[in-house]
Amino acid sequence: MILNREIEIPIRKFGIKYPVIALTGPRQSGKTTLLKTLFPDYEYVNLENRDIRSFAETDPNGFLDRYAEKIIFDEVQRVPPLFSFIQTRVDESPVMGRYILSGSQNFHLMESITQSLAGRVAIFKLFPFDLQELHSTNLLNEDYLENLVKGFYPAIYDREIPSRVFYSNYIQTYIQRDISELIAIKDIRLFQNFLGLCATRAGQLLNLSSLASDCGITQPTAKAWLSALENSYILFQLFPYHENFSKRIVKTPKLYFYDTGLLCHLLKITTRDQILTHPVKGNLFENMMIAEFVKRIYHQYTFQDVWFWRDSAGHEVDFLIQDGQKLNIVEMKAGQTVMPDMFKGLTWWEQVSGKQNLSKTLVYGGNERQTRNAGEVLPWKEFGK
Repeated sequence: MILNREIEIPIRKFGIKYPVIALTGPRQSGKTTLLKTLFPDYEYVNLENRDIRSFAETDPNGFLDRYAEKIIFDEVQRVPPLFSFIQTRVDESPVMGRYILSGSQNFHLMESITQSLAGRVAIFKLFPFDLQELHSTNLLNEDYLENLVKGFYPAIYDREIPSRVFYSNYIQTYIQRDISELIAIKDIRLFQNFLGLCATRAGQLLNLSSLASDCGITQPTAKAWLSALENSYILFQLFPYHENFSKRIVKTPKLYFYDTGLLCHLLKITTRDQILTHPVKGNLFENMMIAEFVKRIYHQYTFQDVWFWRDSAGHEVDFLIQDGQKLNIVEMKAGQTVMPDMFKGLTWWEQVSGKQNLSKTLVYGGNERQTRNAGEVLPWKEFGK
């Protein structure tokens, strides 16, 4: 299956302006396939291979002499000393796009880049498919619940692997291995329990103390495990909007998963019908929409700032997007019928904030686009378009 990834455009546009291109993102998001497609004349070198990795570690100059230029180094974070030698090479001969670096561990890769390649590298992040990528190849289901449960990892579509099989193997073969390389985990079952507890809190305020207590671990351990999951691109935190025009603003971040298929798997949800009456239906829809927009920020290379807003009285706006000088406030509603009370959060926020250059959007589970006095009504599949 050939599917054009949106990130191809910014890579082609900005990658040629730097001697090094770095592509990171979760395992199995399609990084290797994308790079081989975009750069067919580049030699591909996988540093997961022990013999190749040993060569790079013991004789980095000889290694780079062997692979002079037009090279893709995959899982390059596994050989941190290599970065300083790459720096020397590109400083001596700054040919644009000379080296392409790929890796699935954000922490180790970015640590090495900031230490050795700052200013010399264009950094891109590739996530599982976004809605528009699926839509462009007729793979997007018209029922958002089906997409939500199925998930967005390429292998599910390329190789027609059932979601429950894919995610079960993904947790065992990728997540646990990556996390173990970042931090020492003595009890893997305890970590699996922690991951499951994170899933039950998706779309909610993050209470680290409660999370640690429910899992039976210390708060520092919970913080370390959460950070490792973020650096492996499993979940992310959305932070509150910084302006306080209410009496008491919530300053705690909210927790989201990048992929709702994995989230549903952890919640033991296997069919779309289970979601219909599930108490977390609204949170799942919100998670899918916010993760969709965050993925598209990276895929389109727009660098937009996003937040949520809530005060202690319970007033809340699900999503705020900074678009130049304009602020777009967004409410997410899983229902397929637009009801007047769906706009109350947007209306309240507009009144108390005093913001002038403001746009209001309701994203809902239906398929009809509408323009109302209270704000734009946007179908789920058009959000972030």
